[in-house]
Amino acid sequence: MIVAFSVTPLGVGEDVGEHVAEAVRIVRESGLPNRTDAMFTSLEGEWDECMAVVRRAVAAVEERAPRVSLVLKADIRQGVTDGLTSKVESVEQQLNGQG
Repeated sequence: MIVAFSVTPLGVGEDVGEHVAEAVRIVRESGLPNRTDAMFTSLEGEWDECMAVVRRAVAAVEERAPRVSLVLKADIRQGVTDGLTSKVESVEQQLNGQG
C-alpha cells in the first residue's frame, strides 16, 4: 500500500516546520520507501507497518503540540511494489507520448 499523510500541529503558532520535521524523521528512520513534498509525506509498505509509522509520526508531534490534525489517504493494492516510483513513471510516459 501507499499512504500519503500530513500531520499538522495545532496551537503552536504559524511556524510548524520544527514539529513536522520530527514526524518526517520517524518516517525516514522506518526504512520504508518514502517521499516528502510540500503537502504530504508518502510511505509504501504493508498495512500494519505503514500504520505503525503513521502512528509514531503523530505521537512525535503530539509530544510537542496540544492538538494534532492528521490527513491520510491510502492506495491499497495487492501485488504492487515500488508504487511510489512506478505510478509517477507511468504519468511521465503519458506526458512524453510513450503511453
